[in-house]
Amino acid sequence: MENTRGVLLLSHVGFSFMEDLVAAVTARGLKTYVLSSLPEPAHQGSRPQALADLADDVRVSAGHVLTPRDVEDHLDRLQAAGASVQCCLTVWEGYRHLMALANARLGVPDLDDKQVLQLRDKLTLRNRLADAGLSRARATVLTPQTLAARRREGGRYFVKPVSGIASFGTFPLTPDTTWEDLERIAAEARADTVYASAFTTDPDPHDPAAPPAPAPAAADSGAPRHTPTTPTAPHGTGHGTGRGTNGMDFLIEDYIPGREFSFEVLVVDHEPHVVAVHEKCEVTETAGTVLENACVSPPTSLTPQQTAAGIRWVSSVLDTLGLGWGCFHIEARHTPSGWDLIEVNPRVGGSLISPSVAALTGGPGLLDLWLDLLLAARRPAAYRTTLAGLSYTADGTTPSPNATFFRVFFAGPGTIRTVTVNDDLPLPPALSHVLLQPGDVVESAAREVFCGQVLWRMDRDGREAVLPDLLPASERALEIVYETEHR
Repeated sequence: MENTRGVLLLSHVGFSFMEDLVAAVTARGLKTYVLSSLPEPAHQGSRPQALADLADDVRVSAGHVLTPRDVEDHLDRLQAAGASVQCCLTVWEGYRHLMALANARLGVPDLDDKQVLQLRDKLTLRNRLADAGLSRARATVLTPQTLAARRREGGRYFVKPVSGIASFGTFPLTPDTTWEDLERIAAEARADTVYASAFTTDPDPHDPAAPPAPAPAAADSGAPRHTPTTPTAPHGTGHGTGRGTNGMDFLIEDYIPGREFSFEVLVVDHEPHVVAVHEKCEVTETAGTVLENACVSPPTSLTPQQTAAGIRWVSSVLDTLGLGWGCFHIEARHTPSGWDLIEVNPRVGGSLISPSVAALTGGPGLLDLWLDLLLAARRPAAYRTTLAGLSYTADGTTPSPNATFFRVFFAGPGTIRTVTVNDDLPLPPALSHVLLQPGDVVESAAREVFCGQVLWRMDRDGREAVLPDLLPASERALEIVYETEHR
């Protein structure tokens, strides 16, 4: 009898780590059912067929953004065809609520779709945690009036979209920040086919770049497929400035000082497990975005006691927000006075977070662990035991004998001539990804443009003998040459 047990994977414009996800699902003896939104015009001739070559079943929607109706109709179709869909998974944060809706229909324990949408509302989230004593910062909607008032005060503040993706449009307030800067960023976001829908908490957003006429959906077996390169995530929130950003709201909040970290967390029936903590050892704050250049795990600047305090704080955040199931990438900053929140992301971290976790555990990465959680969620006892063996203990120590370091390379404006991996380094990389090719043109943007990423693994006990030389040397691990640079 044919095995019809499989996993529904949601892909945004044909991408969203599909190669990694399909490999993980296939390794568990399950079918891969991919539902993708319409790729960008440049990829419409290649991505659907690439996905068809990769997955067991592929459907491409007519628009660039998947909707609840798309997911409901596709589940109807799969079930009518006899498919036994075990769960739904996506790494694109803009579809996380769709994943939750699908899992609710399938009877798989997961976040509620409303919880996902509430997490996108960073204004309400910040103030909710401040009210609970878990954040020292407060936020307010940014308007021309509040912008002028904060500039006059001369304090330290941070600006970000109320609902956004990655670091698009996030930056520290400066005396030179103008309302026109925000209008420019909002216009850029609206014009971006890939990212525009991520700036709304509307559960059924309008396709920001819908084609003039509906494009035909790809054949069931002959549509999109994706490469594991671009990290992913969500628009406006109903706070409504109505003041020239055409519905894209910004907030301004007290600046949060300190070194930045991320907690990689899996929550099983309200029981959180921290499988890794990454220290962002290089963060660059620019006028239009924040670049996270390099990460190390376990952290080098925290004591076990400080890590334990961070884990307790993370547990309190999750408990306050009622987040009882799922995978979370929780970004926070630490000072001598304690921990404070940057963001709660209900998904795996982007870049090399999942491969870093795999190198730390010596086995499963974060994607694997999230997939296994979904597959085991109805009877999680054995999974919980396995996860506990991979996770930090209450005293802030990790069971892993390994350490990792990775660096992300961002492209500047210009046309790429060459991107090469440098093999003259103190330690050979365990993994390297080159994401741009010769001839690619990079425009100036208010979001990061990833060029490549490189990961190293080392013994934790021997890290101090390697990392001091590796950290500066890693800056030349990828050598990027441009044909022309925009002036």
